[in-house]
Amino acid sequence: MRWFEYSSEILVTVLIVAVIGFVLYLYVFDRKQKQHAILRNFPILGRVRYTLEKVGPEFRQYLFDDDNDGKPFNREEYLSMVFPGKYLQHIVSFGSKRDFQEPGFYIRNAMFTKNTEEMRVDNLELVTTKRYTVQEDGLFTRKESFSELETLPWLLPEDDAVVIGPGCAEPFKVRSLVGQSAMSYGALGKNAITALSMGIGMARGSWMNTGEGGISPHHLSGGADLIAQIGSGLYGFRTPEGEFSMERLKEKAKIPQVKAFELKLAQGAKTRGGHVEAEKVTEEIAGIRHVVPYTTINSPNRFHEFDNYETLFNFIDKIRGATGKPVGIKIVVGSPTDADELAAYMKETMRGPDFISLDGGEGGTGATYPDLADSVGLPLRTALVLLDDALRFHGVRDRVKIIASGKVITPDKAAVVLGLGADLIQVARGFMISVGCIMAHTCHTNTCPTGVATTDEKLQKALVVEEKKYRVTNFILAMREGLYRVAAAAGIDSPTKFGREHVVYKDENGAVRQMDR
Repeated sequence: MRWFEYSSEILVTVLIVAVIGFVLYLYVFDRKQKQHAILRNFPILGRVRYTLEKVGPEFRQYLFDDDNDGKPFNREEYLSMVFPGKYLQHIVSFGSKRDFQEPGFYIRNAMFTKNTEEMRVDNLELVTTKRYTVQEDGLFTRKESFSELETLPWLLPEDDAVVIGPGCAEPFKVRSLVGQSAMSYGALGKNAITALSMGIGMARGSWMNTGEGGISPHHLSGGADLIAQIGSGLYGFRTPEGEFSMERLKEKAKIPQVKAFELKLAQGAKTRGGHVEAEKVTEEIAGIRHVVPYTTINSPNRFHEFDNYETLFNFIDKIRGATGKPVGIKIVVGSPTDADELAAYMKETMRGPDFISLDGGEGGTGATYPDLADSVGLPLRTALVLLDDALRFHGVRDRVKIIASGKVITPDKAAVVLGLGADLIQVARGFMISVGCIMAHTCHTNTCPTGVATTDEKLQKALVVEEKKYRVTNFILAMREGLYRVAAAAGIDSPTKFGREHVVYKDENGAVRQMDR
């Protein structure tokens, strides 16, 4: 017993000496280093500062930010994407947490609303999915069951389907007003892309945009309809020398799931070419994109194939003629002049895209520069009104569909955007959060802790496709049902009928402006 006590005293003494020695080493090292002024003047204490600075974002996100604070999404917005995917519902009690003193958009409710049986909806064929049910929610314990159920799809009837490219040999008929915005394989890992494809496929009627990284087997794995995006780097559609390949385009067009093509001119968070770090460009991704493995990829700021509206429209015609499928463009509007020039040229030539994917400046990305993300390109709701007005003024609005994106994460936000002029809605980060994203802001580093925005095999194992695919399905179904719910409150029998007469804007003084006047 005495030996044990003696040994314990020695161990404690050794540990104390070791700690003191380590602290003294850090003190001397910090004093002599020349990189950090704080550490030279305040050794040890400066390291405490840097440690707190490092963990600050996590502490603010989980402990100190109010429910309505935090960017790009606050806690309330984050949960509004998590709960529908996990539980297939999001119900609140007591009252809204929205600050009604702040200016913002509202849906104009009707004096005489619609009943459920009056809605134009196809709910005949149920969707089989799974959701969690909370059985116990204590301070230190939480028990949930994961069970299968059949639920309503909330599809548009065939007669109300949104038809993209009606004049094409193969028009794209969409029976869901909500789809997945562009996310490339490479920016996201294979497990994330597979879960998205499977979840969207199970929901039926929707679509996923491949992003500029090309069509991967993981995009195809779930049977979802695809809009194949072609970026300025031409990934997946290029020759070994980097030129546009008509042969590869025709190969992709033969894939039944590919319903349309999109030329990415710009993206809200980066009105420039895309960027992928070398460590994310695996052998498989390099093969899909036709680039060199493990090299950093930077797309050109614009296509080399066109540099004005005439050459752009020629390229659109070339793709449409070769594939027979609708062709659209993804843009960011920077001013009223931009929208007017596009619409005017469409009227003058009677040519142009079959759809326009309009991304707001508040849109997300895996990697960009803050100067571009913060100040280049108008936010969605402003840009959408400008684009819709310009197309209507020049009499070409009926020739093109507008697909809007930019933080449209809940049914009420989607209803506002549809009312302001969009035909369809695209969501990216909502789907990312459905498959596990926790907004760690490490998308560009390949170290995503939940396995979503990484190609690291070890990290991707955290994302279980067989579980997350149902969350994707549930997110879509909840968005669709919510849109019908808001439409009924507005007195219309379908969310396809949202117009500016259903949207009002309240300013900081309480004055209300009807958006149709």
